[in-house]
Amino acid sequence: MPQDKTGDPRQSSGNKLLVLRKHPIFADLEPDALDQLCRYAKHTTVKRGATIAAKGDPGNNLFAVITGTVKISSSSPDGRNAILNLIGPGEIFGEIAVLDGAPRSADATANTNCELYIIDRRDFLPFVKSQPALAMKFIELLCARLRWTSQQVEQVILQNLPGRLASALLGLTEERKFDSGSGTLAITQQEISEMVGMTRESINKQLRAWAGRNWVRLEHGAIVVLDTDALRELAESGLDGE
Repeated sequence: MPQDKTGDPRQSSGNKLLVLRKHPIFADLEPDALDQLCRYAKHTTVKRGATIAAKGDPGNNLFAVITGTVKISSSSPDGRNAILNLIGPGEIFGEIAVLDGAPRSADATANTNCELYIIDRRDFLPFVKSQPALAMKFIELLCARLRWTSQQVEQVILQNLPGRLASALLGLTEERKFDSGSGTLAITQQEISEMVGMTRESINKQLRAWAGRNWVRLEHGAIVVLDTDALRELAESGLDGE
C-alpha cells in the first residue's frame, strides 16, 4: 500500500485533526483524545483497483475512508463475485477483524482512487477501551451492520429480481453513494449485478425498462435515479416491475 504522502508533519497533523473531527465515528471525542488518535492515524492514498485487504488476512488495521469508495466483496472458487457493501467517505471498515482478532472476512478493494487513514490494532484496542463513548459508537456500528445484513438476506429470499434491484438502488441513494445531490450513482451494471445476485443481462433489461418509464437514466459507468417513489413502491410491493 502507498506510503503517507502528506509532506510536512505539522501540516499532516493539522489535516488529520480537521478530517477526523468531521468524521462521524470520531467527531465526539474530546480534544485530547482526538489529538491522541491523530498520532495513531496513518495517511495513505490508494489507486482504483488496488487491493487494500484480502479475505483471510490478519485483521491488523482499522480503515477510515476520507475520499473515494471502497468495495467489500467475496468470490467463489469458480470466479463468481459478490459485492457485500460499498464504503464511502465518513465511513470505516475492517472493524470486525480488528475487534475479534479473527482473519478478514472479505476482500476490500479501492473502487475509485481513495484517501484513507489507517489505525493499527495495537494502538486502537487500548484507545477504544479508554473511550467508552467511542466503544458505544462501534457497538452501534456493528448493530447497523447486522441489521443491514439481515435486510440483505430478507431481500434475497423474499423479493423477486426487480424488487431486489429497486431496493439496491434505493439503498445506494439513501446512503449518499452518489455525486453531489444529483442522484447519480457512480456504479456499473456489472457491479450492481454482483450486489443483487442477478446477471448483467437481467440488470440491463430491467434498467432499460425503467428508463423507458423515466424512473432512471442510464449513463456511461453510472445510473441516475429519477423517481425514488416508484422504485420504493416496487421494492415494498415485491411485484414484477417489467
